[in-house]
Amino acid sequence: MKQLIQNFKTGELYVDELPVPNLSEAFVLVQNEYSLISAGTEKSTVKVAQSNLIGKAKQRPDLVAQVLQNIKKEGLSATLEKVRTKLDSLKALGYSTAGAVIASADTDAKFKVGDRVACAGQDYASHADIVSVPQNLVVKIPDNVSFEEASFTTLGAIALQGVRQANPTMGESVCVIGLGLLGQITCQLLNANGCRVFGIDVSPAMVTLAEKVSGANAMNRNDQDLITATETFTRGYGFDKIIITAAAPTNDPIELSAVIAKKKGQVIIVGAVKMDVPRDPHFYRKELELKMSCSYGPGRYDDKYEQLGQDYPHAYVRWTEQRNMEAFLDLVSLGRLKLKELITHVFDIDDAIKAYDLVLGKLQEPYLGILLKYPDHPQKQVTTVPLPITKKSPSSSPMTASFIGAGSFAQSYLLPHLKSAGITLNTVVTNTGINAKNVAQKFSFQHASTAADDVFAKDPEGIIFIASRHDSHGQYVMRALQENRNVFVEKPLCINEDEYVQLKPLLLDPSRTAKLMIGFNRRFSPLSIALKKSFDSIAEPKLINIRVNAGFIPKEHWIQQAKAGGGRIIGEMCHFIDLMQFFTDAQPVSVYAASLASNNAKEKNDDNIAIIVKFSDGSIGNLTYLANGDKAMPKENIEVFSGGKIGVINDFRNGALYANNKMQPVKAEGKGHKQEVLAFLNAISQNEAEPISAESILYTTMTTFRIIDSLVTGMPQAIQI
Repeated sequence: MKQLIQNFKTGELYVDELPVPNLSEAFVLVQNEYSLISAGTEKSTVKVAQSNLIGKAKQRPDLVAQVLQNIKKEGLSATLEKVRTKLDSLKALGYSTAGAVIASADTDAKFKVGDRVACAGQDYASHADIVSVPQNLVVKIPDNVSFEEASFTTLGAIALQGVRQANPTMGESVCVIGLGLLGQITCQLLNANGCRVFGIDVSPAMVTLAEKVSGANAMNRNDQDLITATETFTRGYGFDKIIITAAAPTNDPIELSAVIAKKKGQVIIVGAVKMDVPRDPHFYRKELELKMSCSYGPGRYDDKYEQLGQDYPHAYVRWTEQRNMEAFLDLVSLGRLKLKELITHVFDIDDAIKAYDLVLGKLQEPYLGILLKYPDHPQKQVTTVPLPITKKSPSSSPMTASFIGAGSFAQSYLLPHLKSAGITLNTVVTNTGINAKNVAQKFSFQHASTAADDVFAKDPEGIIFIASRHDSHGQYVMRALQENRNVFVEKPLCINEDEYVQLKPLLLDPSRTAKLMIGFNRRFSPLSIALKKSFDSIAEPKLINIRVNAGFIPKEHWIQQAKAGGGRIIGEMCHFIDLMQFFTDAQPVSVYAASLASNNAKEKNDDNIAIIVKFSDGSIGNLTYLANGDKAMPKENIEVFSGGKIGVINDFRNGALYANNKMQPVKAEGKGHKQEVLAFLNAISQNEAEPISAESILYTTMTTFRIIDSLVTGMPQAIQI
C-alpha cells in the first residue's frame, strides 16, 4: 500500500510502498478514500523534522532534559546511540480520514466490512491507502454525507469540543480569532447554535470566506477600526465568549481577546498560541475565565479509551471523542455545515508532495482545505514488502535472524549486537508498516511485514527474536518451539499461568533440540560475572539485597495492564529473581511479598514492594522495588553477603569487593545485553547447553506469579514448577 511518510532525521517527505498495518483487538482496518491535511498542525510537524538538531532541541526542551538525565545513568556513548536510533525514524503524517471498512476486530461487533466510516488519530488515521484505527476513533458516515466531507471529521470534532468548552447559548456574541480551517468550522458550528458570530484573521481571503460561508461578521486583525467594530457588534458590552483557533507564535491573540471580552467573559484556547496571560488591566479587572480545549474531547490521551476500546458511560460522559465525531457528521448530514466550500485542492496520494509544497509556502497559491485522494483498488491482503538492500560483502556467519517486534529496546540493545556479529537479518514484523519499513531500512532486513506468519514462512531456519508486547510472548515462544526453531524472547516468558502450563512441557521436553533464551541480561553483565566468581570458593548460603529505584510508570501505560503487559512484577521484577538464581546457583522455594498501601490514586501499590525469596541452598534474596523515588538516585544497587565477603554492584557502572578488611574496586560496566546475545549465538553455533536452563526460566516465571499470590493472601507462597 502507499503511504506518505517523513524521515524525521533528514526531514525528507515522500510517498512509499509499505506493508498493510496489522489488525489488533479493538481496532478497525479501513481502506481510505480521502484524508484531510490539517495545514496548521502538519506544517508545524514537518518544519520541526526539517530543522537541524539544534532546531529540534529548541522545539522539544523536555526531550533534551531526558537526554541529559540518561547521560548520567547510562553514559554518553549509550545515550548518543539511543538518540541516533530515535532520530533515524520514519514518521506518519495525518490524523483525519474517511473510507470503507475491510476488516474489524472491534469488541462490540459494531463495524462490518463495507461500512463507510470516518477515522481519527495521529499515527492511526494517516495519509495511507489502508489504516488500522482504534474502535473508539471510528464512526459511521451518514448515507447523505460524502467521503470528502467525512474526511473533515477529526478537525470538526476538535472545533466542536472548543465550542462545547465555551458552552454558548442562543443569542450570545462569540468571537473566533483565527479563521483558518478550524476557525471556519467553528464559525459554522456557532452559527448553527444560534450565536451572533464575529471572526478575526490576518488574511483578507479568510475574512471574506467566513462572511460568505458562515454568515459571520468578520474583519482583518490589522484593520484600525477593529476595536470600534467589535464594540458596535456587542452593543458596547464585549464578547460573551472568545474562541482562539489561531496558530500564532506571539501573544497577540491572548491580549486581543482580553481587550474585546465582556466582564466575566470566557476565553477558550483551541489553537496553538503563546500564552503569556497579562494580569492587568483586563484579565484581572474583568475577572475573565481562561479555558483550554483538549483536542477531540473526553477520552483523548487516555490509553484505555483510545487503544483498548473502553468507552465512558453515556449517562456520565455525554460527549466523548467518538460522540463528538458522530455529532459533527450529524450536523453535516442535516445541512448545517458547508464543508465542500472549504475544499480548495484535491491531490492524488502520488502527488502528496505537491500538497505539502503548498502548505510550506513553496508554491505561492492560496489554500485552505487540502484533501488527498486514494485510488480505487480491490481489498488488499499483502503483508510483506521486499526491500532493496545495499550490497555488502557476504556475512561470515551462516545464521539468520528475524524479529517479531522491533521497538526502541530491540533497536538499541539487540539488533546492533546481531549486526556486529555478522548475522544476516531476514524479516522484521511490527504492527505498522511504517515502523517495519523503518527498521528494515536501518538494519538491512530483507523483508518488512506486519504479519508474524511471515517470520515463520520467510526464514524457516533462522533464529526468531521476540521483542513484541508482553501478552504475545507466550504464544510466539510456543509456536517457535513446536516448529523446532531457536528463539530468543525478551522478558517475560509469558504473563499468565495458563500459558505457563502449555509452555512447561515444551521447555522440559528432553528431546527438544531448539535453543531457548530469555532476555535476562543482568546475569551476563561483566560485573555480575566478576562478583559471582569472587564467591566461588565459599560454600555458605548468600544473603542478597537488591534495591531498584525503578521510577514511576502511569497506571494507563500498557505494561501496567494485566492483559497487555502483566504488570511490573511479571514484566520487570523477573530480571532480579533471575539474578538471585544466578548468584546462588539454587532454586527459589518460597516467596513473601508486601507492598505499600497508598491512598494516592496515581500510585499502583505493587510498584512499591518488598520481596523475600528463600532458596534451596539456604540463601535469601531481598528485593526492594520502588516507583516512588527520585530519578537523581542511581537505579540499581546490588549487595551480596557470604562467608565474610561482600560484593557490591553500583547501577552496573562499577562495583566493589569487601574482604579481609579491604575494599577492592571492580572496574567494569554494562548490563550484559551484548554478552547475552553472543552467549545465545554461541550456544547455537557450538550446539552447547542453553545459557539459562529451562528449569531456571520456569522457576523465575513461577516466582513472579507467586509474588502476586502472596500480595493477595498476605502469606508466604511455596514455589514449584
